[in-house]
Amino acid sequence: MLAAMVLVPILDIFAKLLSEDYSVIQVTWARFLFHALGLILLLSIMGRRWWKLPKKPWQQFWRSMALTFTTLAFFLAIADNPIPTALALLFVSPLVVALIAPIWLGESFDMRRMVAVVIGFIGVLVVLQPNSATFQPSLLWALVAGFGYAIYLMATRKLSNGGESSLSTLLHTAAGGLVVLTPLMIPSWTMPDAQGLAMMAAMGCFAAAGHFLIIKACEYASASQLSPFNYFEIVSATLLSYVLFDFWPDLMVWSGLVIISVSGLYITLREIKERKAKN
Repeated sequence: MLAAMVLVPILDIFAKLLSEDYSVIQVTWARFLFHALGLILLLSIMGRRWWKLPKKPWQQFWRSMALTFTTLAFFLAIADNPIPTALALLFVSPLVVALIAPIWLGESFDMRRMVAVVIGFIGVLVVLQPNSATFQPSLLWALVAGFGYAIYLMATRKLSNGGESSLSTLLHTAAGGLVVLTPLMIPSWTMPDAQGLAMMAAMGCFAAAGHFLIIKACEYASASQLSPFNYFEIVSATLLSYVLFDFWPDLMVWSGLVIISVSGLYITLREIKERKAKN
């Protein structure tokens, strides 16, 4: 999971750079296209029948839609905003999981979790600073992405024991994204030059590698056990943003991130403790 949290920010860097010359929806489409092409090549070399339909097609499709929606929303956010700031809002996903899991997964939800969720969303307001002159409405896309990512994580966990290989699951994820994004991308299509094409291919490869590692991690540990490792992504993203864009988050962003992270970690650790008690 730690390795995945190093790779994912790299694809975000490519997406941010590409969004300067191409529409965000084309960048998102390219991310899934090269994700799929790389996996088809790998599965063909391995002698796998990559064209086979998944065992749970609708569950795979909705999981793919969750990641597609999350990716598009997050790319819209980072096109105009620093990646670490957008990531701070993406980290509402554990709070959203705490709200949705009782309905979807039958997990408990008590007053302590409710308080943690409320405090976490106070952290969201600290990052957004909606009443200040520096407020960027486009940052709200990162918050939308946080909701989508929570659904993606829960769907991944439900499918991790479904008999599908990690590579097949990853290919189905990319295929679903391409089906939805292709007709939406055509009106804003711009022919990429050699550099743009290379960056798109690299972005797709990093995306496939990162999410392959996330899926493998979900096979060996629960979503709640893996959640704390997600916060390592902010470390990688901040260092990359500082080196490449000379950006360092201000005090308000760090304060909001700490509030959101502590709330999410509290919920995660409480869930782990309850599961151990049941076992």
